[in-house]
Amino acid sequence: MKLYIKNMVCQRCKLAVENELSKLGLHPVKTELGEVIIKEDILNKGQESILSKNLKALGFELLDDKRKKIIEQIKTLIINTIHYNDQQPQKNYSSFIAEKLHHDYSYLSKLFSETEGITIEQFIINQRIEKVKELLVYDEKNLSEIAYETGYSSVAHLSAQFKKVTGQTPTVFKQSGIYHRKTLDNV
Repeated sequence: MKLYIKNMVCQRCKLAVENELSKLGLHPVKTELGEVIIKEDILNKGQESILSKNLKALGFELLDDKRKKIIEQIKTLIINTIHYNDQQPQKNYSSFIAEKLHHDYSYLSKLFSETEGITIEQFIINQRIEKVKELLVYDEKNLSEIAYETGYSSVAHLSAQFKKVTGQTPTVFKQSGIYHRKTLDNV
């Protein structure tokens, strides 16, 4: 059985969810960001209720609505691609998302905007900027390398978008020493 879980954004999230499942005597077979496949074919109402309550206490949400599941799949795909893959997609994000989720992009875009209050494109930009902030804080790469790694066509493009989102240039952000970063589930 596949379970969809909102706000799983890192390895620790996977471990926390697996731990909650194990406490209920459930057996996770495969855990990915946003979804878990368990050995059991069905959850009884008691298990579902307890799991939902326990996950909520940890900041997660067990999803049962089809639309919510699709939104979470979009977010998970984007977060995985930007934060956990070494390479950005070779095609534009709209084609990439539509292909991976087997839905028409216009449907996904409309659903996402209606539900989240921002466009998929803005969500992608926000995630990319958080990745740029992370790389700036680590101070291991120059702006040109960061631009390449995060899929920007140039340092100028990265800088312009960074300033539009944060109100400051990447250089000022780095020099300030005040790193206002967000957790991935709050971007």
